[in-house]
Amino acid sequence: MIDEIDRQLLEILQSDGRTSNAELARRVSMAPSAVFERVRRLESKGVITGYGAHVDPRAIERSLLAFVLVRSDERTGEVSTGASLALEPEVLEVHHVAGQDSYLVKVRVKDPEALGKLLRERFGAISTVRSTQSTIALETLKESWALPVLATRRPDKSRG
Repeated sequence: MIDEIDRQLLEILQSDGRTSNAELARRVSMAPSAVFERVRRLESKGVITGYGAHVDPRAIERSLLAFVLVRSDERTGEVSTGASLALEPEVLEVHHVAGQDSYLVKVRVKDPEALGKLLRERFGAISTVRSTQSTIALETLKESWALPVLATRRPDKSRG
């Protein structure tokens, strides 16, 4: 299990994965060696799964964000279609979902034409894909990869 110090470390690292060990130690009031061991333990247990840079999609011509519902004809419990969808570089997320559709897929592409081409030529080439339905995001109001790890309370709006 992870304790409150681990949760604080996770919160800090999620907001800035480049935070130095010395800074982590200062912020949680522990010795740098103890913090180093805690972070290594979180990594080895798979709690921390990696580190990376967040890239502005517009800077690399991937400004169109779409969510695609994919219906497949694979047997119950199979996820081979999802594995094939996940191989496409424009695909950011693949979720196997309950309901009429089989997968919810998050994609980033240059423009509507690129989305159409992706759906026709690459998703359509997967033999088990029966249909797709796309929703294009007009604006992103919140997008985060950070998970809430600390106990937080939302402000009480009834108080003045």
